[in-house]
Amino acid sequence: MSAASQTPTDTAPQGDSGPPPARPARRAHRSLALALLAGAAGAGLALLASGRTWAEGSAVLAQGALPRTVTGADVTGVPGALAVVGLAALVAVFAVRRAGRIAVAALLALSGVGIAVAAVLGNSDTSALREKAATAVGLTGTDVHHVTHTGWPWVAAAGGLLLLVAGLLALVYGRHWPAMSGKYERTPGGGRGPRRAPAPPDLDRPEEIWKSLDRGEDPTR
Repeated sequence: MSAASQTPTDTAPQGDSGPPPARPARRAHRSLALALLAGAAGAGLALLASGRTWAEGSAVLAQGALPRTVTGADVTGVPGALAVVGLAALVAVFAVRRAGRIAVAALLALSGVGIAVAAVLGNSDTSALREKAATAVGLTGTDVHHVTHTGWPWVAAAGGLLLLVAGLLALVYGRHWPAMSGKYERTPGGGRGPRRAPAPPDLDRPEEIWKSLDRGEDPTR
């Protein structure tokens, strides 16, 4: 068989078919959106639950029962305080870079853990309810009866878990997120390129000659 009758083979490389898909960029954008949503929702739930009724009970008097209620802030101030810390850390993640971003992300995650633990412990705590009953009755050590707990402590715990998720996302993907300060950094020279030398005046146009003379330039140079 002659060389002319042979079927030509494709010798082009098959391994490089184009640029790979930007999966890390898409993953970073998704993690950023999820972290913002989880962090904002978690802080909002913790703050909302802190102002709601967590427990109800009655102090026994000679005249009858005196109902008392306590809010999350009465039981423990930890969820509300850490919710503010977590929200500030969520914003600060975009203002720092490298080691600072890791530290802030860790603070965000720890805030979520603290909120969840404090909410779970506060769900069974009746000390604030007894203290409120003693204040109303005027007798130290007054006991309360028919104590019931609401679901708001678990709402606060859910908010803490959402903040924990936001902190973990910031720890894992935070290095790929944009930094807020990067938008406002000025490039050397005020962000402008090299200044161009003025164009020489057209000696055929008298008005150009007069303009160059007004500027103190020699039109014949």
